[in-house]
Amino acid sequence: MNSIIARRQFIRTAGAGALAGAGLALPGMSSGSPSAPAASAPSRLLIGCTAFSFGKPLGAKKMTMEDFILKCVEMGVGGAEMTAYWLKSTDRDYLTSLRHLAFKNGVTLTGVGSGPDSRLHLLDADADKRQAMQEEMKRWIDITDTLGASHMRIFAGSLPPGVSTAQGMDWAVESMKVVCDYSATKGITLGVETHGGIALKGEPSLELIRRVDSPFAALSLDIQHLTGDEDSDEERYKQIEACVPYTAQTHITDRFDNHRPIDLDRIWQLFSKHRFRGYMSLEYTNSELDVFTGAPQMIERMKGLSKKYSSI
Repeated sequence: MNSIIARRQFIRTAGAGALAGAGLALPGMSSGSPSAPAASAPSRLLIGCTAFSFGKPLGAKKMTMEDFILKCVEMGVGGAEMTAYWLKSTDRDYLTSLRHLAFKNGVTLTGVGSGPDSRLHLLDADADKRQAMQEEMKRWIDITDTLGASHMRIFAGSLPPGVSTAQGMDWAVESMKVVCDYSATKGITLGVETHGGIALKGEPSLELIRRVDSPFAALSLDIQHLTGDEDSDEERYKQIEACVPYTAQTHITDRFDNHRPIDLDRIWQLFSKHRFRGYMSLEYTNSELDVFTGAPQMIERMKGLSKKYSSI
């Protein structure tokens, strides 16, 4: 119980401090809120890879999820995020075979992207549909548990027509609390991806996590998709930094949505500054270079940055 209380206090204070430093503030918090004392342990910026990086060969059935795990071994990657689209089934025997293959090859299954149905999210105007989505998310929590992963990535969802931001946020908070209560019984953290809908920008994403107020609620920080196309690069880095203390896992690529290059050295500095300890997972999206050439190159670049800015 004490550890849960400490985690909740950290979420309140660390998130507020990061927002203040980035020039942002949560509702009900002043931009001058003090930040939490820095953790004594250094950052641990571990290298991971998402199955989404290999989406084209997986989607074309030229690659299996078993192949993806072994590709992580080949690239020297310690963590693999299992994107649900390409699981050939959710049968227990299949899931446990993937878990065993990963273990025998020294790969940690870092998380699961919940559900291949893009309509599966926290926010819907219909209460019955929200409840149905909550139950489906619980089913995917069970799938995540069977795979042996400790993180499940979910989406917040977009506002239905005519619905205010405040009402939409209330529904998303209500849904995530229900699902987090269940994920807590499995020791699984839910990470809301900062990608579209009400989780497009830093402030509403952080408001959602703060209001859910659970040690098992966090962000899956996608540095490519956070913020809108109209935002400057400097604003993007500010919002990324504001989200780091709330982040359970990341998606890393080398370009923003507006195709401008991402300064990955700066990204690693921000995560190191806030003592992040977790996976920096490649989500390879470069259309100019084949994934089998480009992904290993990106992984080597990321390894170098982690050696430079963390304790690994």
